[in-house]
Amino acid sequence: MTVELVPLCTMHVQLKPPIEVGAGPAGTRMVFEAESFKLDGDRFSGEMAGAASGDWLLIGPEGTAGLDVRATFRTHDGAFVLAQYHGRMDVSDGMDLPKTIYVSPRFETGDERYAWLNRVQAVGKGVVHQDLSIDYEWYEVR
Repeated sequence: MTVELVPLCTMHVQLKPPIEVGAGPAGTRMVFEAESFKLDGDRFSGEMAGAASGDWLLIGPEGTAGLDVRATFRTHDGAFVLAQYHGRMDVSDGMDLPKTIYVSPRFETGDERYAWLNRVQAVGKGVVHQDLSIDYEWYEVR
């Protein structure tokens, strides 16, 4: 059995400066609100809808940052899709950027045109740049 990765989309994200919650019982929490998301792909493209998208980043004591992202998109043809993804980023050497991140997106939509997304498990790789922008490549796992 072989895993197949089918291109889903590229994505450009612009984050706002973090809200630094600080050290708590599970690690150091930082909240990054999203300023914008833009997706571009043959089957799935659009941009951020609303203002309630962001990452509730948690950094463990050993230097692993855990991403917890939720974002709502409006597709180019008007459908709404929620993406939720978790991921990892190695910050054991500090938070200096750029950094590579790895994610595992899942989707929810009630729009019949995109119902296929409800059954997709995706994976992605991105780079967080010094200006707090992120460039991703996302793939459907088959």
